[in-house]
Amino acid sequence: MKILITTDWYAPVINGVVTSVLLLQRELEERGHEVRVVTLSNSLHTYKADGVYYMGSVSANRIYPGARLRVNRNRSLLQELLAWHPDVIHSQCEFSSFRVAYAISSRLGVPIVHTYHTVYEDYTHYFSPSVRVGRYVVSAFSRWICSRAACIVAPSRKVEKLLREYGVACRIEVIPTGVDLSFYRRESRPEQLEALRRQWGIPEDKTVLLYLGRMAKEKNLEQLMDQIHAARRRDAVLLLVGDGPAREAALDHARELGVEVIYTGMVPHSDVLDYYRLGDLFVTASTSETQGLTYFEALAAGIPVLCRRDKCVDGVVEDGVNGWQYEGTGDFSSRLSAFCDDPALRRQMARNAWTSAEKFSAEAFGGAVEALYLSVQGQPLPLAR
Repeated sequence: MKILITTDWYAPVINGVVTSVLLLQRELEERGHEVRVVTLSNSLHTYKADGVYYMGSVSANRIYPGARLRVNRNRSLLQELLAWHPDVIHSQCEFSSFRVAYAISSRLGVPIVHTYHTVYEDYTHYFSPSVRVGRYVVSAFSRWICSRAACIVAPSRKVEKLLREYGVACRIEVIPTGVDLSFYRRESRPEQLEALRRQWGIPEDKTVLLYLGRMAKEKNLEQLMDQIHAARRRDAVLLLVGDGPAREAALDHARELGVEVIYTGMVPHSDVLDYYRLGDLFVTASTSETQGLTYFEALAAGIPVLCRRDKCVDGVVEDGVNGWQYEGTGDFSSRLSAFCDDPALRRQMARNAWTSAEKFSAEAFGGAVEALYLSVQGQPLPLAR
């Protein structure tokens, strides 16, 4: 098949959408499919490189940190893709790149599959002071996008349920993004981990609580600091890996509370596994996840997870097995203490984390999406057009 992937985010940006897109692209190409990608460039310049079409764009930081918007119609790009004639278009974002997906789909009569990566109602503070108004806008916008797709891919049952609550009537398939187990199953060299411990001054005698990911308001990092402070574990240190618009507020709050934090900033993707392995327990207070891809990655690296109770990780993070889903500060404290005080439990949870990730392989992800593409080919386009 000829498969066109459209996305507002692509490498070298690091986020859940990009991780999913790159993994899907690799899996499809390994299955013999021809894949092209349309995304936004980091400038006004439109160009093509290695099968990826970069559309000229401008910053939209006032709407959302790091976001960009397409600035022209890119007619030559559109004509080249029309001549190529994809069999399926897989849209990964709802904004600039979706317009290209919709234009090509309408001209050629080929189906759009759309992955709903983001729970936008958790982000309404970026554009609306009213939660109720923001949710209404998100609901209406989601219905409009989904009505133009042959099928929606929901990364979790939580997202499927949310879309139905919005009134989305089209077909929805739940397909979690997979994890590249070949990457996370690699051995970390002890000398490399020891060098990183020395570099960042990580004490050998303390439990390392790891947060690795984007640092934004919806990730509730300040609340995470509050919970760690309330647990009063002097034998634990928080390792923060990543960056984002909420970084300074989170670090300032940690200093105010006296929470011991080691902050590394962004790290190259090639080093991500080693940074996971520096941690003993992955911790997060996020409530904005559609799937919680970093939770899957932590488990694949053999790191148990302590996260807020969330429908998106039901059946993934299992209480007392490979981590816990906590409810409130008291629950967080008791789970953390149980982990810190019981070395045997820590070792067993690490083993369980490693094995529990096997069902979320990249191969299973690629195979499920490939089967979905085959099922939508030849179907009539949605009447909403």
